Amino acid sequence: MKNILIIDGATNATFSVFQATEDEYSVIFPNDQDMELIEHLIERLGDEEAGRLLLPLWERPILKREAMGIHGTLFYDNENSDGSIWRIIPASKREIDWDDLSINRAQRELFSRYR
Repeated sequence: MKNILIIDGATNATFSVFQATEDEYSVIFPNDQDMELIEHLIERLGDEEAGRLLLPLWERPILKREAMGIHGTLFYDNENSDGSIWRIIPASKREIDWDDLSINRAQRELFSRYR
């Protein structure tokens, strides 16, 4: 199982973690991604298929303190009122590909070992 952190715009800021099977994870995060915007997932799969894919995920919450790592982040509530996306993530949708000006020295050193 892979752990997915859900980041949304809720005021309770729970940012919960849910477990996905390897197959579910590979559909949500294709091509070595570890970040995805829900809007992009829906564009790729369609609303119905995305809903079908995510439904079992919501039945597998896990406490953060029991999660053995976060494998991916799924972002919700990314659209402005005009439908444009406000959240900026690397085009590759991989954590290690942040612009060097967006991260600190230690992160740059860490990420450079995996690029």
